Amino acid sequence: MSIKYFFVYIVECSDNSYYTGLTSDIEQRIGYHNSSESKGLYTSNRQPVKLLWSVQLTDFTEAEHFEKQIKGWSRKKKEALMSENWDRLKILAVCQNDTRYIHDKKV
Repeated sequence: MSIKYFFVYIVECSDNSYYTGLTSDIEQRIGYHNSSESKGLYTSNRQPVKLLWSVQLTDFTEAEHFEKQIKGWSRKKKEALMSENWDRLKILAVCQNDTRYIHDKKV
């Protein structure tokens, strides 16, 4: 029985924005992002894209969850992940909004 792999990836677009995605064929997917076939996608008007980071997983549900999680992250947090700066990633993961302040005050 062969193992199916899934890749969660981050590309940098020509406008310096990041796009996070999920695929079972990373090379084909990057080619698609850079092709004329990608009309209507986020990356279609931001070509060329360049693969900056990817991780290979064997569980689709886990890969899908991780992709959605990363999509919600800030640019700085994505950069910490890509550079494997785990200490910075931990710092950036701490909630900085007003609800944290309320919880910390033990209202």
